[in-house]
Amino acid sequence: MPVHVGIERDPHGSLPAAIFAISLRGPSRPHTSLLDDLSSGRTMRLELWDHSMPPGKRRKRSPRFFEIATEAGVSASTVDRVLNERGSVSEQARQKVVSAALKLGVPRILPSTAHELIHIDVLLPDSRTPFFMRLRSALAGACSILDKRIVVHRRVVREADESSLIKNIVATNYRRRGLIIATPDTARVRNALREVLDRGEAVVTVVSDVADVPGIAYFGIDNYRAGRTAGLVMSRFTRQRGRVMFLSGWNDWSGHLERTAGCRDALTDASPDLVCDDFQFETRDDEDRCFLAVAEALTGTGLAGVYNSGAGSAGIMRALAKFDPDRRVTWIAHELSDDHRQYLQTGALAMVIDQDPDMQAFKGLRYLVEHTDPNASSSSLSFGCEFHLYFAENLREGRYLSTPLRSPDLRLAPRAGRNL
Repeated sequence: MPVHVGIERDPHGSLPAAIFAISLRGPSRPHTSLLDDLSSGRTMRLELWDHSMPPGKRRKRSPRFFEIATEAGVSASTVDRVLNERGSVSEQARQKVVSAALKLGVPRILPSTAHELIHIDVLLPDSRTPFFMRLRSALAGACSILDKRIVVHRRVVREADESSLIKNIVATNYRRRGLIIATPDTARVRNALREVLDRGEAVVTVVSDVADVPGIAYFGIDNYRAGRTAGLVMSRFTRQRGRVMFLSGWNDWSGHLERTAGCRDALTDASPDLVCDDFQFETRDDEDRCFLAVAEALTGTGLAGVYNSGAGSAGIMRALAKFDPDRRVTWIAHELSDDHRQYLQTGALAMVIDQDPDMQAFKGLRYLVEHTDPNASSSSLSFGCEFHLYFAENLREGRYLSTPLRSPDLRLAPRAGRNL
């Protein structure tokens, strides 16, 4: 509290005069007390001017621990443990102390009354593609800044093992409050997610949505719109008439099907000179399967464009380098990975659609925290994420992965689940 301290000379002695000015602002109100000069036995007068308080008014005293204890019906030591967050206190006593402090107007930030652990699961496939490695890294980074009461169990599940995926969706050995998942869209997965929602858990899907399950919050891109964007750009970039082929990572992921459908629809609307395949080749994100598919197309009927909605681009690059050295084929892919950056710079790849895995991780986790933690501040968080288009001219600096692709942490979740 700012005060003005003045010391007057004793009129009957030779005490030195001294003035200490700590604050000279605002109206002053003197308070006089007596001090004994122990060396001389004489008395001097000490005046304190309180500049923070208008004349004629007294400062209201804050409630003390014993007053809060009386109001709450607990001991003063319990009040101390609750307000200073030390020691073990029952949930009931904590609620009483915080309520009493609020009622008495204690002028301090009060501790949270919620101390129950909040368990959240993150289930992702064991894909070694750059995108899923970036998504796992983004989720790990976001989890590191959460409140210590929020426990996130991060797991990977074998991509082709649907039974293991279902068991990890449904079965837990703790009270789970929320789930973030990237999953294929199958009947068994839908039924499992409905069961989880019926238990009162919040569910977030990323990357690819699941149809016909009301209550799910989706924080991925609009895959159909991304596909239409790819089709529009391809119709403007193609250098010849001919066939457009579609490569899909996994045909049971709705995101891949929606991208292909969007691209085909846009090409049909915008470019009658391009003939679209009526199917998509499932590559399973394998570069050898990509190479064989594109090499076969290049040695057959005239190929004008390749749209790859998944990974495995190294195989496409090998096929184009071998069978299309003049780069007459227009190629569009997804994710601004390090290899795609290189292909853009050399002119082999026309455009990349990036779905921003960092933002998907952040928004999905934030949504779950807001819907499972009663003390979390709410926001007007909108569903979905925007995708970004990259060409050779607008590449941003930096690496896609901070760690080498060949050394991921991919410990698999067992049937009952395990932390990563």
